[in-house]
Amino acid sequence: MIAKMLFTTVLLGIGLFFLIRRIVKLPSKYERKPKTLSAWSALDQGIDPTEIGEGE
Repeated sequence: MIAKMLFTTVLLGIGLFFLIRRIVKLPSKYERKPKTLSAWSALDQGIDPTEIGEGE
């Protein structure tokens, strides 16, 4: 009886841990920062897009 209750509590704890971990991780997945600067995003930031690849 006690072992069954303890086992159920441990399983619920583990499940809750993974659920919270997944919820907390969710916003970083949808971050809107672009990894590369495209011509359109350069224009949005006031950068001349013709100058983006010349120095590389």
